[in-house]
Amino acid sequence: MNSLLRRFTFVRHGLFFLGLAVVLLILTSFVFDSYTNYNVTEVAIFAISAAGLTVLTGINGQVSLGHGALMMIGAYTTSVLLTWHPDLPLVLMLIASIVSTGIAGAIVGIAGARLRGPYLAGATLALAVALPQVPSHFASVFGGNQGLSVSPPTPPAFLGTSFAPEQWLAWITLAAAVITFFVLANLVRSATGRRFRMVRDNEVAARLSGIDVARTQVLAFVVSAACAGLAGSLFAYWVTVTSPSGFTLNLSLSLLTAIVIGGLGSLSGAVLGSFIVVYLPVWTGGFASSLNLSSNIANNVPLAIYGVVLIVAILVFPRGVAGGVASIVHGVRRAAGSNRRAGVLPAAPQAPAQ
Repeated sequence: MNSLLRRFTFVRHGLFFLGLAVVLLILTSFVFDSYTNYNVTEVAIFAISAAGLTVLTGINGQVSLGHGALMMIGAYTTSVLLTWHPDLPLVLMLIASIVSTGIAGAIVGIAGARLRGPYLAGATLALAVALPQVPSHFASVFGGNQGLSVSPPTPPAFLGTSFAPEQWLAWITLAAAVITFFVLANLVRSATGRRFRMVRDNEVAARLSGIDVARTQVLAFVVSAACAGLAGSLFAYWVTVTSPSGFTLNLSLSLLTAIVIGGLGSLSGAVLGSFIVVYLPVWTGGFASSLNLSSNIANNVPLAIYGVVLIVAILVFPRGVAGGVASIVHGVRRAAGSNRRAGVLPAAPQAPAQ
């Protein structure tokens, strides 16, 4: 019976993500312009990395402030390999970035399994601060502060010479995002996902249940790092230059902000949070420029609006946007069910038989 239920969940997820892929293909092909496809690519990259961080922090309970550094490992893996072998296929670049960052995640996870709470956050924070300094000390390999150039993927010839590169990169990134979320959605519903949550809720009880807590935490770090590596590789293709300035502490904090605003422990929350983190500065920047203010004030208006919106979102939706939407939908369904039950009149008693 359990095998049948797992198979049904797998098929249900497969149908959902297949339909989502078709919708995204139509939108990026016939609805979105090049600029929108460019921004959608950024949202997809953020969503992939935020989904991995959701598994680590929201589902397994390990706080990480260094996910930007893990993305950096994936980006530099792609950039260095392309510098040495420019003709390597894109799929191979993505796999290499996933593997290299997964190995780094295992190393960090082994050390992190001995730390808890603020100590783990501090260790990952040190990683986020220290790792961007490495390219400066090994400039011959990593290009120093100038970084390494990365050529964007070229659309296949059968798509025509007029096919926009932004649309092709959006296709690649969204396909990677759909596959990532499909894998993670099945992972968190599996026995492994249940072990992640048990370790998060109570390590002592999980250990008494026969769960290897340290191994489970390391596995969560590896999964999360692999997602960050994939996102970092796509990020390198998106910005076309891999340099330390693209992987500052702000990137790690933005990813953490995305999963908190979207909803800890929710994969859909990772998407919503990534959308907010990417598009909110764009909208606030456009709003500030329309006010015709002085440059000093106009430059600070987007940051002020960004902060106010984030604070309000946290206060209004303590469980994140995804949790708030779920609560609203649950309330509406419960109210509708109560109205239906109230509208059904009891049957009139029948007269006794003579």
